[in-house]
Amino acid sequence: MKRAAVPIGQRVKSEIIAWFWVILAFLLVNGAVGQARVIPSGSMENTLLIGDHLIMSRVGYDAGIPFTNMHVPLWRNPKRQQIIIFKPPYDPTRTDLIKRVVGLPGDQVDIRGGSVWIDGQRLVESYTTGPTEPAWPGQTPPGSQEVHYPYRVPANCYFALGDNRGNSYDSRFWGCVPRSDILGTPVMIYMSLDGPAKAWSGNIGDRLLAYGEALLHPGRVRWNRLFEWFR
Repeated sequence: MKRAAVPIGQRVKSEIIAWFWVILAFLLVNGAVGQARVIPSGSMENTLLIGDHLIMSRVGYDAGIPFTNMHVPLWRNPKRQQIIIFKPPYDPTRTDLIKRVVGLPGDQVDIRGGSVWIDGQRLVESYTTGPTEPAWPGQTPPGSQEVHYPYRVPANCYFALGDNRGNSYDSRFWGCVPRSDILGTPVMIYMSLDGPAKAWSGNIGDRLLAYGEALLHPGRVRWNRLFEWFR
């Protein structure tokens, strides 16, 4: 029995859609419009957990030059309380960081009474774990200036903190994040595994072992976090 011929228009449409996904996947893998990230520490708990696998969007924030490590900042700027991914200002060669923007350029940021204050108004933060306290003296990395409060955020810079305020190395220690260091923002959790922190810290052997454990023990997958989207 002969199969009905598919109209040429429908075939063309199917080919276009297929090639669209191929090109999108290539760009995502190459880092031109997005990249995959894994959370290696608890600095953003309970918003992000160790072992959360994210898709980061660079659209509007940063353009990666294909087949290079170079990037170009674009027109889009983060909003207050938005989560961002960026290169560490104190050492761009280290692993990218993920924090939440609390202070915008020109803001006067203060930390007192366990809270963040912006231009004299207490910032309402329902996502934090623990009180917000300033960094202890002497913890500023080499090449960075110690942050004193109230702190005026410079132009083209952002004050960013981890949601887990008692376990986050952030702007309290090394100052603001230059706009040129911001790479993008997370858009979705595509996988979340309950595994040891060392599995997500760069050791490929430990990471493969964690994936193998998840295949053998599906309970290691945090199914309720899969495909969770960020606003």
